Amino acid sequence: QVQQVESGGGLVQAGESLRLSCSARTMVFSTNPMGWYRLAPGKGRELVAGINMDATTIYADSVKGRFAISRGADKNTIYLQMNNLKPEDTGTYYCNVLGAGPGDWWGPGTQVTVSS
Repeated sequence: QVQQVESGGGLVQAGESLRLSCSARTMVFSTNPMGWYRLAPGKGRELVAGINMDATTIYADSVKGRFAISRGADKNTIYLQMNNLKPEDTGTYYCNVLGAGPGDWWGPGTQVTVSS
């Protein structure tokens, strides 16, 4: 069971940036591929960015070139740098292992709201 806490969300205007952080109480981040997921109003939870153990990254097409996922030096924190935010980026952002599903434990998430 992963126990993590997300932070860094907020209300911003289109074009601005935010940096999300996620810290885990266990070493699970350092031993698993991790991802940032977004739950937008009226939509299902989607993977927006992932980072593998070899540091290769994957991104949803909608965020390519604007978002960047990274691991902290302690390997137990992951970040999501979000630049040039758009209203459609609005949602609650969660971190979890890649492949996590509805039956897995999810943290409280952090709300990102982008106004036009």
